[in-house]
Amino acid sequence: MDSVFVDLYTKYHHDVFQFLFYMVRSREQAEDLVQEVYIRVYKSYHRFEGKSSEKTWLFSIARNVAIDHFRKQKGWKQRIIETFEGTTFQLKDEHPIPEEIALQKEELQLMYRCLDLCTIDQRMVLVMRYIHDLSIAETAKVLNWSEGKVKTTQHRALKALKKYMVDVEVKEGFVRE
Repeated sequence: MDSVFVDLYTKYHHDVFQFLFYMVRSREQAEDLVQEVYIRVYKSYHRFEGKSSEKTWLFSIARNVAIDHFRKQKGWKQRIIETFEGTTFQLKDEHPIPEEIALQKEELQLMYRCLDLCTIDQRMVLVMRYIHDLSIAETAKVLNWSEGKVKTTQHRALKALKKYMVDVEVKEGFVRE
């Protein structure tokens, strides 16, 4: 078991950390929650039946750890996450000019700020789908939802994120060229 545990940790600890960081938006809390995930993995690996990939199983545990964390927080239902439509900012030129780089960074920062305005479910779906590249089926398995619910939540999350981004841009006077 020890070598399997080390292998799981080596392969996936960065992905698990990233997922939890996007959920809680605090490096220290994410590090603590990663430890909790791997404690649960160590205690329950003997029950892992292999019906899903190890990554899917780890994200299921990470999801539950995040939910437990939010339940302990005051007002956890108010916390929300951003959507990721348009997060793959591809540079048109191999050598972008500094202004293009600055605009891309501003837009990414805005998106991450607005992610906090989405619901926890929306944030989980967006992080799993667009940051960790899980398929709809894998995301459904992690969340213990139907694929239809994942698709609906993703659609609503993207729509909400877009709205939040526009609202913040208008409020802050951000001008898009």
